[in-house]
Amino acid sequence: METMEAIKGRRSIRQYKTTPVDDKTVELVLEAARWAPSWANRQCWRFVVVRDSKIKAELAGTTYSQTNQARESLKNAPVVIVACGELGKAGFSRDTGQPSTDKGEYWYMFDVGLATQNLVLEAYSLGLGTVIVGSFDAKTVAAILGVAEGFCVVAMTPLGYPDQDPGPRPRKELAEIVYHDKFGG
Repeated sequence: METMEAIKGRRSIRQYKTTPVDDKTVELVLEAARWAPSWANRQCWRFVVVRDSKIKAELAGTTYSQTNQARESLKNAPVVIVACGELGKAGFSRDTGQPSTDKGEYWYMFDVGLATQNLVLEAYSLGLGTVIVGSFDAKTVAAILGVAEGFCVVAMTPLGYPDQDPGPRPRKELAEIVYHDKFGG
């Protein structure tokens, strides 16, 4: 599959078949995440693969909205992948340990986002569905999964074979989002 085909074809999937996803396939999507670029090659991401039904139900219970469609996705998908970030690495100087950007302590979000994007694109290329979930109580998820001190939960995605085929969502035209030489110009 060509890169643009994967980018344009990937959809947020919220309904999954019960068909299991084998370990080799999960490893392929994690391998794609592993190859994402990161600040000074810090690779601050960590992933927790959850297959246990009870744990998936607990994770679903952490979503902020009872009506969030992702709630059922987290419970029903064969796999949930939880993306975590190591704090104090991305965006910091190796020499001084001080922030090297005005984004400082938050650069890990960018790096984990890049890895997660690689993961979902590879999943799509393998015929799997995902939806990136961000509206949840990250501290409760961290407690459920035993996430170590110095790490935080960034996002979750169910992973499985789609049981729906949503169409593309509208996108703004390039003229609406691209400026030349100066913002707004």
